[in-house]
Formats: sequence, structure tokens, C-alpha cells
Amino acid sequence: MPTPSHDEALNERAQHLLRLLVEHYIRDGQPVGSRTLSRDVGLSLSAATIRNVMADLEELGFVTSPHTSAGRVPTDKGYRFFVDTLLKYEPLDDEKIAAIQSRFGEHSADHKALVAAASQMLSSVTRLAGVVTLPRQSHSSLSQIEFVPLSDNRVLAVMVVNGREVQNRIVQLERHYSVEELRRASNYLNQEFGGRELSAVREHLLSQLKETRESLNQVMLDAIHLAQHVMMPQASGGRMEYVIAGETNLMSFAELSNVEKLRRLFEAFTQQRDILHLLDQSLKAEGVQIFIGQESGYTILDDCSVVTAPYTLDQEVVGVLGVIGPTRMAYERIIPIVDITAKLLGSALNSRS
Repeated sequence: MPTPSHDEALNERAQHLLRLLVEHYIRDGQPVGSRTLSRDVGLSLSAATIRNVMADLEELGFVTSPHTSAGRVPTDKGYRFFVDTLLKYEPLDDEKIAAIQSRFGEHSADHKALVAAASQMLSSVTRLAGVVTLPRQSHSSLSQIEFVPLSDNRVLAVMVVNGREVQNRIVQLERHYSVEELRRASNYLNQEFGGRELSAVREHLLSQLKETRESLNQVMLDAIHLAQHVMMPQASGGRMEYVIAGETNLMSFAELSNVEKLRRLFEAFTQQRDILHLLDQSLKAEGVQIFIGQESGYTILDDCSVVTAPYTLDQEVVGVLGVIGPTRMAYERIIPIVDITAKLLGSALNSRS
């Protein structure tokens, strides 16, 4: 029989005190002392007993003592045990669910408008930062592409995907292309690839690029060169982007209010790379995912927790939404909100597709 771990060995009394401490700290944001716990413990425990249990919890890594206080605060490990074992969720009532659903009903069939609404709604309901990735389209076919010349060797590419979604992209080219050259290139691409999956377009373009220049005429070369700049990144899914709202809500939490820390956090929101990598992990998972403090793997999020859930379109996961806040967020309330919002966003997208 395996030896029980420290986590498994926490008795009912220790778990009860840890839950009380985490709940106090989430609510007040101040280190929690034994005297505070003794008033709320609901057990006939002496202050000395509580201090001993707290000392054990600290030794096991569930709580820690800030230098400036005799009280204790939860560690990432303490929060994780609380969320996985001790948490009592607050399910949303029908009225709150209907209120969230009505916000989606206010918006048009535009997917980006629904995503923006979901982000804003998450932010306002949780009073944290709400983040929603734009829906990916795993099955994207090229309907039409046109090129419009701009100044300084730039070209505006207008691409229609799946017969309805218009994507615009400005590309910088090495040389000037005339209106006629661009027209011939778009005609060639529409004729060769119209109606085909972008992934198939990418594979075909790569194979053509391997051919010798002598076997391709100038129109084909121009078209392939232009398509390289426009379609190939899209064919691999493009860069998953997100809409974020309520970043300034984070300024109200003392542990995040350091100016330098906020600056680096907001920079991470703007650059998107690290946040997107974290959200991408949730894209491949089922249900609500919770990253507490250092679990995210990104130093900038060491004082934050990220609660995410995937959303679906046509029964396929196409994006992720969630909230970013301090580790002492109200998990019992936040987790159900994220979960139901992901389901409602999926329903809204499906009803408009």
C-alpha cells in the first residue's frame, strides 16, 4: 500500500481551518491570524491548537507567513487544494443565466461582436479582466480573393472565406505590382483554388514553390508570391487572437497594484504571445481549467489566477474564454460564471452561423 501524501494526510480539522483561512483571505486580502480563525472555526478548538495546525499547514506548504504580519496567507499549493477539494460552488440561478444570455441576444451575427460582448460581460460580472479568443475555423475554404494596390509597394488583399467572412490584410511587397498584374494574379488564384480548403491551398503552394522557375509563367509566379504573404499564415489557423476587457479592474487589488508589475502585465496583454500560449492549452482540454499563480509557467502571472473554458461551434471547439485576476479571486463564484458563459457563447454562435 502506498504511503499517503501530505495532501491526503490532511485531517478534517486541518482542512476546515485551511478552508476558513482561504475564504477569509479571499474576502479581506489581509493575512489571517489564529485569533480570527478561533472566532469563526465552528469547532471547540483552543487558540493554541489552531496555532499548531497553522504551523503544520505552513510546514506542508499550504500557507505562508508574510514578514510584516503574524497572520498567514495561502500559497499556490493552498489555493490548489482549496479549489480541488474544499470549494463549494455557487451555481448561477435562472435569472442570472437569462441576464447573460440576453447580452448575447443584443448583438448581430458578427462573430467578433459576440466575442467582444462575452469579454465585456465577463469583466463586468466578475469585476476582473475578461478574455475571449476569436473563433478558429478549422474548415476554411477560399471563396474569392482580390488585390488592391496601395502606396509604397503595399497591397490590400481582400479574401472571402466560407462564402461569408471577409478578411482584409495589408502586405508589404518587395516590388511594385501594377493593377493588371494584381488582377491576373487574383484571377489565377480564384480559378485554381476557389472553393478549396485553405490547408489544401497551402500544400499546393508549397509544392509549386519547389518547382523550377522555368516551369512557371510570370502570372503563376506573381500569384504564388502574393499568396505566400496572404493565405499561407491563414491556412495554418493564423495567430489565435483574443479580445480582453476590464484590465483596469486589476488595479483595485493591492497585490497587483505595483506600477511596474501592472506595466509588465498590461504589456503581456498587448503582446498576447504568453497569454495565447496559456489559452491554447485550454483549447485542447475539456471543461473549466484553472491556472493558479506559478502553475501558468509565466512569471508575469505569478500573482494571478486564470480560469478558462472552451466554447464550441458546430460541436467543435473553436475558442477559449476566461478571466484573469489575483490568486485570491472568489473561485466559488467565478468558476460557474466562466463555465456557463462558454456554453452560452457557443449557443449564440451556433444560432447565428
